[in-house]
Amino acid sequence: MWVCALWEARAPALLRRRRLLPARGLRPPAAASFSASAEGSRVRALVYGHHGHPTKVVELKNLELAAVGGSDVHVKMLAAPINPSDINMIQGNYGLLPPLPAVGGNEGVGQVVAVGSNVTGVKPGDWVIPATAGLGTWRTEAVFSEEALISVPSNIPLQSAATLGVNPCTAYRMLKDFEQLQPGDSVIQNASNSGVGQAVIQIAAALGLRTINVVRDRPDLQKLTDRLKKLGAEQVVTEEELRTHEMKNVFKDMPQPRLALNGVGGKSSTELLRHLAPGGTMVTYGGMAKQPVIASVSQLIFKDLKLRGFWLSQWKKDHSPDQFKELILTLCDLIHRGQLTAPACSEVPLQDYQCALEASMQPFLSAKQILNM
Repeated sequence: MWVCALWEARAPALLRRRRLLPARGLRPPAAASFSASAEGSRVRALVYGHHGHPTKVVELKNLELAAVGGSDVHVKMLAAPINPSDINMIQGNYGLLPPLPAVGGNEGVGQVVAVGSNVTGVKPGDWVIPATAGLGTWRTEAVFSEEALISVPSNIPLQSAATLGVNPCTAYRMLKDFEQLQPGDSVIQNASNSGVGQAVIQIAAALGLRTINVVRDRPDLQKLTDRLKKLGAEQVVTEEELRTHEMKNVFKDMPQPRLALNGVGGKSSTELLRHLAPGGTMVTYGGMAKQPVIASVSQLIFKDLKLRGFWLSQWKKDHSPDQFKELILTLCDLIHRGQLTAPACSEVPLQDYQCALEASMQPFLSAKQILNM
Protein backbone atom coordinates (compact mmCIF):
# COMPACT_ATOMS: atom_id res chain seq x y z
CA MET A 1 0.00 0.00 0.00
CA TRP A 2 2.87 2.42 0.82
CA VAL A 3 4.23 1.93 -2.68
CA CYS A 4 1.00 3.19 -4.26
CA ALA A 5 0.88 6.08 -1.81
CA LEU A 6 4.42 7.01 -2.83
CA TRP A 7 3.40 6.88 -6.47
CA GLU A 8 0.34 9.05 -5.84
CA ALA A 9 2.53 11.65 -4.16
CA ARG A 10 4.93 11.68 -7.10
CA ALA A 11 2.32 11.31 -9.84
CA PRO A 12 1.74 15.00 -10.70
CA ALA A 13 5.43 15.64 -11.27
CA LEU A 14 5.87 12.42 -13.24
CA LEU A 15 2.89 13.16 -15.42
CA ARG A 16 4.18 16.67 -16.15
CA ARG A 17 7.42 15.13 -17.39
CA ARG A 18 5.66 12.51 -19.53
CA ARG A 19 6.06 13.01 -23.27
CA LEU A 20 4.54 11.19 -26.21
CA LEU A 21 6.93 9.46 -28.58
CA PRO A 22 6.66 10.74 -32.15
CA ALA A 23 4.57 8.39 -34.28
CA ARG A 24 7.23 7.84 -36.90
CA GLY A 25 9.86 7.04 -34.29
CA LEU A 26 8.05 4.03 -32.89
CA ARG A 27 9.43 0.81 -34.32
CA PRO A 28 8.02 -2.67 -33.68
CA PRO A 29 9.80 -5.22 -31.49
CA ALA A 30 10.46 -8.67 -32.91
CA ALA A 31 7.40 -10.66 -33.99
CA ALA A 32 4.92 -7.88 -33.30
CA SER A 33 3.60 -4.96 -35.31
CA PHE A 34 2.17 -1.68 -34.10
CA SER A 35 2.42 2.07 -34.64
CA ALA A 36 1.96 4.95 -32.24
CA SER A 37 -1.17 7.03 -32.37
CA ALA A 38 -1.65 10.23 -30.41
CA GLU A 39 -5.42 9.86 -30.63
CA GLY A 40 -5.91 6.10 -30.91
CA SER A 41 -7.43 4.28 -27.98
CA ARG A 42 -7.93 0.77 -29.28
CA VAL A 43 -4.71 -0.54 -27.73
CA ARG A 44 -2.94 0.59 -24.58
CA ALA A 45 0.65 -0.47 -23.99
CA LEU A 46 3.57 0.16 -21.66
CA VAL A 47 6.31 1.54 -23.89
CA TYR A 48 9.88 2.61 -23.19
CA GLY A 49 11.87 4.68 -25.66
CA HIS A 50 15.25 4.39 -23.96
CA HIS A 51 16.86 2.34 -21.23
CA GLY A 52 16.82 3.45 -17.62
CA HIS A 53 14.95 3.13 -14.34
CA PRO A 54 11.63 1.42 -15.20
CA THR A 55 9.38 3.87 -13.34
CA LYS A 56 11.04 6.77 -15.17
CA VAL A 57 11.20 5.43 -18.74
CA VAL A 58 8.05 3.29 -19.05
CA GLU A 59 4.94 5.15 -20.21
CA LEU A 60 1.35 4.05 -20.84
CA LYS A 61 0.59 4.92 -24.46
CA ASN A 62 -2.16 4.49 -27.04
CA LEU A 63 -1.14 2.36 -30.02
CA GLU A 64 -2.79 1.56 -33.32
CA LEU A 65 -3.46 -2.11 -33.87
CA ALA A 66 -1.78 -3.53 -36.97
CA ALA A 67 -3.81 -5.27 -39.69
CA VAL A 68 -4.00 -9.07 -39.47
CA GLY A 69 -2.00 -10.71 -42.25
CA GLY A 70 -2.32 -14.25 -43.54
CA SER A 71 0.04 -15.74 -40.93
CA ASP A 72 -0.92 -13.40 -38.09
CA VAL A 73 -2.96 -13.83 -34.94
CA HIS A 74 -4.92 -11.04 -33.24
CA VAL A 75 -4.57 -11.55 -29.48
CA LYS A 76 -6.35 -9.87 -26.59
CA MET A 77 -3.91 -9.99 -23.67
CA LEU A 78 -5.44 -11.16 -20.40
CA ALA A 79 -2.60 -10.97 -17.87
CA ALA A 80 1.16 -10.47 -17.88
CA PRO A 81 3.65 -10.64 -15.00
CA ILE A 82 6.61 -8.41 -14.20
CA ASN A 83 9.73 -10.58 -13.99
CA PRO A 84 13.29 -9.62 -13.03
CA SER A 85 14.29 -10.18 -16.67
CA ASP A 86 11.69 -7.60 -17.74
CA ILE A 87 13.24 -5.06 -15.36
CA ASN A 88 16.75 -5.88 -16.56
CA MET A 89 15.68 -5.54 -20.18
CA ILE A 90 14.24 -2.07 -19.56
CA GLN A 91 17.43 -1.11 -17.71
CA GLY A 92 19.44 -2.28 -20.70
CA ASN A 93 21.53 -4.91 -18.91
CA TYR A 94 19.98 -8.13 -20.20
CA GLY A 95 21.34 -10.61 -22.73
CA LEU A 96 18.51 -9.89 -25.20
CA LEU A 97 17.39 -6.33 -25.96
CA PRO A 98 14.61 -5.50 -28.46
CA PRO A 99 14.96 -2.44 -30.72
CA LEU A 100 13.68 0.76 -29.15
CA PRO A 101 11.08 1.96 -28.60
CA ALA A 102 9.62 -1.29 -27.34
CA VAL A 103 6.66 -2.63 -25.41
CA GLY A 104 7.71 -4.19 -22.10
CA GLY A 105 7.01 -7.73 -20.95
CA ASN A 106 8.28 -11.13 -22.04
CA GLU A 107 5.57 -13.33 -20.58
CA GLY A 108 1.81 -13.48 -20.27
CA VAL A 109 -1.34 -15.11 -21.57
CA GLY A 110 -3.81 -13.85 -24.12
CA GLN A 111 -6.93 -15.04 -25.94
CA VAL A 112 -7.11 -15.33 -29.71
CA VAL A 113 -9.60 -12.89 -31.25
CA ALA A 114 -9.01 -13.54 -34.95
CA VAL A 115 -6.55 -15.36 -37.20
CA GLY A 116 -5.19 -14.90 -40.70
CA SER A 117 -6.13 -17.16 -43.60
CA ASN A 118 -2.90 -19.19 -43.34
CA VAL A 119 -3.07 -19.85 -39.60
CA THR A 120 -3.76 -23.49 -38.70
CA GLY A 121 -2.36 -23.94 -35.19
CA VAL A 122 -4.74 -21.73 -33.20
CA LYS A 123 -8.32 -20.50 -33.51
CA PRO A 124 -10.44 -17.74 -31.95
CA GLY A 125 -11.04 -18.39 -28.26
CA ASP A 126 -7.75 -20.27 -27.69
CA TRP A 127 -5.35 -19.18 -24.97
CA VAL A 128 -1.80 -18.47 -26.14
CA ILE A 129 1.53 -17.56 -24.55
CA PRO A 130 4.73 -16.21 -26.16
CA ALA A 131 7.08 -18.74 -27.71
CA THR A 132 9.98 -16.29 -27.62
CA ALA A 133 11.25 -13.41 -25.48
CA GLY A 134 10.93 -9.76 -26.49
CA LEU A 135 7.35 -10.03 -27.72
CA GLY A 136 6.05 -7.16 -25.60
CA THR A 137 3.17 -8.52 -23.51
CA TRP A 138 2.36 -5.42 -21.44
CA ARG A 139 -0.50 -4.27 -23.68
CA THR A 140 -4.20 -4.83 -24.08
CA GLU A 141 -4.09 -6.25 -27.63
CA ALA A 142 -1.56 -7.12 -30.31
CA VAL A 143 -1.08 -8.81 -33.66
CA PHE A 144 1.61 -11.49 -33.53
CA SER A 145 2.88 -14.01 -36.06
CA GLU A 146 1.59 -17.53 -35.46
CA GLU A 147 5.12 -18.87 -34.94
CA ALA A 148 5.62 -16.47 -32.03
CA LEU A 149 2.83 -18.13 -30.02
CA ILE A 150 2.11 -21.41 -28.26
CA SER A 151 -1.41 -22.50 -27.35
CA VAL A 152 -2.11 -23.60 -23.79
CA PRO A 153 -5.19 -25.17 -22.21
CA SER A 154 -7.78 -22.60 -21.17
CA ASN A 155 -8.85 -24.75 -18.21
CA ILE A 156 -5.77 -23.95 -16.12
CA PRO A 157 -5.82 -20.99 -13.69
CA LEU A 158 -5.18 -17.63 -15.34
CA GLN A 159 -2.23 -16.83 -13.06
CA SER A 160 -0.66 -20.19 -13.87
CA ALA A 161 -1.00 -19.56 -17.60
CA ALA A 162 0.38 -16.02 -17.30
CA THR A 163 3.48 -17.22 -15.43
CA LEU A 164 4.03 -20.51 -17.27
CA GLY A 165 6.56 -19.66 -19.95
CA VAL A 166 9.62 -18.51 -17.98
CA ASN A 167 10.11 -19.55 -14.37
CA PRO A 168 8.62 -23.07 -14.40
CA CYS A 169 10.42 -23.82 -17.68
CA THR A 170 13.72 -22.68 -16.17
CA ALA A 171 13.12 -24.75 -13.03
CA TYR A 172 12.21 -27.91 -14.93
CA ARG A 173 15.16 -27.77 -17.32
CA MET A 174 17.67 -27.14 -14.54
CA LEU A 175 16.35 -30.09 -12.56
CA LYS A 176 16.49 -32.36 -15.60
CA ASP A 177 19.46 -31.34 -17.73
CA PHE A 178 22.56 -31.18 -15.51
CA GLU A 179 22.51 -34.17 -13.13
CA GLN A 180 20.76 -37.52 -13.53
CA LEU A 181 18.83 -37.30 -10.28
CA GLN A 182 16.72 -40.12 -8.91
CA PRO A 183 13.81 -40.07 -6.44
CA GLY A 184 15.23 -39.52 -2.96
CA ASP A 185 18.13 -37.36 -4.18
CA SER A 186 18.39 -33.83 -2.84
CA VAL A 187 18.76 -30.38 -4.41
CA ILE A 188 19.91 -27.19 -2.70
CA GLN A 189 18.93 -23.73 -3.96
CA ASN A 190 19.03 -20.08 -2.95
CA ALA A 191 16.47 -17.44 -3.94
CA SER A 192 13.93 -20.05 -2.88
CA ASN A 193 11.13 -17.52 -2.56
CA SER A 194 11.54 -16.35 -6.16
CA GLY A 195 9.29 -17.48 -8.98
CA VAL A 196 11.93 -19.97 -10.10
CA GLY A 197 12.53 -21.09 -6.52
CA GLN A 198 8.84 -21.82 -5.87
CA ALA A 199 8.63 -23.75 -9.15
CA VAL A 200 11.77 -25.75 -8.26
CA ILE A 201 10.22 -26.79 -4.93
CA GLN A 202 7.02 -28.04 -6.55
CA ILE A 203 8.54 -29.72 -9.60
CA ALA A 204 11.21 -31.38 -7.46
CA ALA A 205 8.52 -32.74 -5.14
CA ALA A 206 6.60 -34.08 -8.15
CA LEU A 207 9.80 -35.84 -9.28
CA GLY A 208 10.41 -37.32 -5.82
CA LEU A 209 13.37 -35.03 -5.08
CA ARG A 210 14.08 -33.45 -1.71
CA THR A 211 14.92 -29.75 -1.50
CA ILE A 212 17.02 -27.61 0.83
CA ASN A 213 15.84 -24.06 0.34
CA VAL A 214 17.87 -21.01 1.32
CA VAL A 215 16.16 -17.66 1.95
CA ARG A 216 17.18 -14.31 3.39
CA ASP A 217 16.29 -13.68 7.01
CA ARG A 218 13.25 -11.44 7.43
CA PRO A 219 10.65 -10.43 10.03
CA ASP A 220 8.02 -12.87 8.66
CA LEU A 221 10.45 -15.78 8.27
CA GLN A 222 8.14 -18.35 9.89
CA LYS A 223 5.28 -17.36 7.60
CA LEU A 224 7.52 -17.76 4.57
CA THR A 225 8.88 -21.08 5.85
CA ASP A 226 5.37 -22.43 6.32
CA ARG A 227 4.36 -21.34 2.82
CA LEU A 228 7.39 -22.95 1.16
CA LYS A 229 6.91 -26.18 3.11
CA LYS A 230 3.29 -26.25 2.01
CA LEU A 231 4.59 -26.18 -1.57
CA GLY A 232 6.77 -29.21 -0.83
CA ALA A 233 10.01 -27.83 0.60
CA GLU A 234 11.69 -30.28 2.98
CA GLN A 235 14.18 -27.87 4.56
CA VAL A 236 14.11 -24.05 4.71
CA VAL A 237 17.21 -22.30 6.10
CA THR A 238 18.46 -18.72 6.12
CA GLU A 239 21.66 -17.51 4.50
CA GLU A 240 23.12 -17.16 8.02
CA GLU A 241 22.16 -20.70 9.01
CA LEU A 242 23.73 -22.00 5.81
CA ARG A 243 27.13 -20.80 7.09
CA THR A 244 26.93 -22.54 10.48
CA HIS A 245 28.30 -25.94 11.52
CA GLU A 246 24.76 -27.01 12.40
CA MET A 247 24.03 -27.41 8.69
CA LYS A 248 25.73 -30.80 8.87
CA ASN A 249 22.75 -32.01 10.88
CA VAL A 250 20.53 -31.49 7.84
CA PHE A 251 22.47 -34.18 5.98
CA LYS A 252 22.04 -36.80 8.67
CA ASP A 253 18.63 -37.61 7.23
CA MET A 254 19.17 -36.85 3.54
CA PRO A 255 22.00 -37.29 1.03
CA GLN A 256 24.26 -34.38 0.19
CA PRO A 257 22.92 -32.60 -2.89
CA ARG A 258 24.54 -33.23 -6.25
CA LEU A 259 22.75 -30.23 -7.76
CA ALA A 260 22.75 -26.62 -6.55
CA LEU A 261 20.70 -23.89 -8.21
CA ASN A 262 22.05 -20.36 -7.84
CA GLY A 263 20.00 -17.26 -8.54
CA VAL A 264 21.94 -14.93 -6.25
CA GLY A 265 25.72 -15.11 -6.70
CA GLY A 266 28.27 -13.72 -4.23
CA LYS A 267 28.72 -15.34 -0.83
CA SER A 268 25.45 -17.20 -1.15
CA SER A 269 26.70 -19.15 -4.16
CA THR A 270 30.01 -19.90 -2.42
CA GLU A 271 28.08 -21.46 0.46
CA LEU A 272 25.99 -23.57 -1.91
CA LEU A 273 29.21 -24.98 -3.36
CA ARG A 274 30.47 -25.84 0.13
CA HIS A 275 27.50 -28.14 0.69
CA LEU A 276 27.57 -29.89 -2.68
CA ALA A 277 28.50 -33.57 -2.84
CA PRO A 278 31.78 -34.41 -4.62
CA GLY A 279 31.33 -34.26 -8.38
CA GLY A 280 28.20 -32.15 -8.03
CA THR A 281 27.07 -29.28 -10.24
CA MET A 282 26.04 -25.72 -9.45
CA VAL A 283 23.87 -24.08 -12.10
CA THR A 284 23.70 -20.28 -12.09
CA TYR A 285 20.60 -18.72 -13.66
CA GLY A 286 20.50 -15.32 -11.95
CA GLY A 287 22.60 -12.80 -10.06
CA MET A 288 20.39 -10.95 -7.60
CA ALA A 289 23.36 -9.93 -5.43
CA LYS A 290 25.14 -8.42 -8.45
CA GLN A 291 28.33 -10.10 -7.21
CA PRO A 292 30.51 -12.70 -8.94
CA VAL A 293 30.45 -16.42 -8.19
CA ILE A 294 33.59 -17.32 -6.23
CA ALA A 295 34.64 -20.96 -5.98
CA SER A 296 37.60 -22.03 -3.89
CA VAL A 297 40.45 -23.87 -5.59
CA SER A 298 40.15 -26.76 -3.13
CA GLN A 299 36.46 -27.27 -3.99
CA LEU A 300 37.23 -27.42 -7.69
CA ILE A 301 40.24 -29.71 -7.31
CA PHE A 302 39.39 -32.02 -4.44
CA LYS A 303 35.60 -32.15 -4.89
CA ASP A 304 35.65 -31.88 -8.69
CA LEU A 305 32.68 -29.53 -8.65
CA LYS A 306 31.21 -28.25 -11.91
CA LEU A 307 30.02 -24.69 -12.54
CA ARG A 308 27.39 -24.25 -15.26
CA GLY A 309 25.02 -21.55 -16.42
CA PHE A 310 21.44 -21.66 -17.71
CA TRP A 311 19.47 -19.17 -19.81
CA LEU A 312 16.07 -20.25 -21.10
CA SER A 313 16.37 -18.09 -24.22
CA GLN A 314 19.54 -19.94 -25.19
CA TRP A 315 17.88 -23.29 -24.49
CA LYS A 316 15.10 -22.32 -26.91
CA LYS A 317 17.67 -21.42 -29.57
CA ASP A 318 19.32 -24.82 -29.13
CA HIS A 319 16.06 -26.78 -29.30
CA SER A 320 13.16 -26.98 -31.71
CA PRO A 321 9.82 -25.21 -31.21
CA ASP A 322 8.22 -28.66 -30.80
CA GLN A 323 10.54 -29.40 -27.87
CA PHE A 324 9.51 -26.18 -26.17
CA LYS A 325 5.85 -27.02 -26.79
CA GLU A 326 6.46 -30.44 -25.23
CA LEU A 327 7.96 -28.74 -22.18
CA ILE A 328 4.93 -26.46 -21.85
CA LEU A 329 2.53 -29.43 -22.09
CA THR A 330 4.53 -31.31 -19.43
CA LEU A 331 4.16 -28.36 -17.07
CA CYS A 332 0.44 -28.04 -17.88
CA ASP A 333 0.04 -31.69 -16.93
CA LEU A 334 1.63 -30.92 -13.54
CA ILE A 335 -0.79 -28.00 -13.14
CA HIS A 336 -3.77 -30.25 -13.92
CA ARG A 337 -2.54 -32.75 -11.33
CA GLY A 338 -2.31 -30.02 -8.69
CA GLN A 339 1.49 -30.43 -8.45
CA LEU A 340 2.36 -26.98 -9.81
CA THR A 341 0.69 -23.72 -8.88
CA ALA A 342 1.45 -20.12 -9.76
CA PRO A 343 3.77 -18.20 -7.41
CA ALA A 344 2.21 -15.87 -4.89
CA CYS A 345 0.81 -13.03 -7.02
CA SER A 346 -0.63 -9.53 -6.67
CA GLU A 347 -2.94 -8.55 -9.50
CA VAL A 348 -2.65 -4.91 -10.59
CA PRO A 349 -4.72 -3.05 -13.23
CA LEU A 350 -2.63 -1.96 -16.22
CA GLN A 351 -3.14 1.72 -15.45
CA ASP A 352 -1.53 1.22 -12.03
CA TYR A 353 1.69 -0.01 -13.65
CA GLN A 354 3.84 2.47 -11.67
CA CYS A 355 2.78 0.81 -8.41
CA ALA A 356 3.50 -2.62 -9.89
CA LEU A 357 6.94 -1.62 -11.18
CA GLU A 358 7.87 -0.07 -7.83
CA ALA A 359 6.68 -3.14 -5.92
CA SER A 360 8.51 -5.55 -8.21
CA MET A 361 11.84 -3.94 -7.33
CA GLN A 362 11.41 -3.95 -3.55
CA PRO A 363 13.57 -6.22 -1.35
CA PHE A 364 12.00 -9.31 0.23
CA LEU A 365 9.36 -9.36 -2.47
CA SER A 366 6.64 -11.78 -1.41
CA ALA A 367 4.37 -11.62 -4.44
CA LYS A 368 4.88 -11.43 -8.19
CA GLN A 369 3.18 -8.42 -9.75
CA ILE A 370 0.71 -9.39 -12.49
CA LEU A 371 -0.75 -6.76 -14.81
CA ASN A 372 -4.42 -7.32 -15.60
CA MET A 373 -5.48 -5.98 -18.98
